[in-house]
Amino acid sequence: MSILDTSIAAASAAFTGVAAYGAWRASREANRAAWNANETATTVAQIEQERWHRELTPQLRIKLQADPHEVLYVRFEGPSKLGELHIELRIQDDFDGSRPPHLIGTLTPEQAAEAAEVIWGPYRFRPGVDNADALGRSVPAFPLLSGGRTRLAVDPSPRPSWYEGANGEQRWRDRYSTSPIRLWAICTVTGHKPWTLAFAVPQDGGWALGGA
Repeated sequence: MSILDTSIAAASAAFTGVAAYGAWRASREANRAAWNANETATTVAQIEQERWHRELTPQLRIKLQADPHEVLYVRFEGPSKLGELHIELRIQDDFDGSRPPHLIGTLTPEQAAEAAEVIWGPYRFRPGVDNADALGRSVPAFPLLSGGRTRLAVDPSPRPSWYEGANGEQRWRDRYSTSPIRLWAICTVTGHKPWTLAFAVPQDGGWALGGA
């Protein structure tokens, strides 16, 4: 092979290498652009889903009726486009009842175990009624349509055993005489993430509102 042929072959190889590198780089840039476009589209879709989820937040009303029977009224105001809403209610303590700060170091082991089960608030659900659990802390999910309502039986929360003496019951009642009933409402609809709404239901019969 002559020097000229060798030069031509080398130039051809170099050109081929440059072309291959250029094609690889173009492919990489195209893949990167496609990945960025997909990520942007995914982010936009997630933002839109979160916005839609917020706009569909269930609007609930809850109130206490203490006369003639103590019940909680729960009303689903909307939006109607949610269809059938399932609502689970859980009573929340005024603080971490398993470690009541004013009693630390003063309870026996038995009383400490009892403290973990105390409803630290004015009311509980009536155990065994409306499928409430044995402690009266929660009621499993029940269905409501927009504009519908239901009522759930409640009782004054039982006093702990260490509220002793003739006035023990009264001291326990006085402790929560003006406290609201603190609740979580976990709302679910098929095809949507759950919503968790907080309520502080007054004892004066007023409605507590939740939702957007």
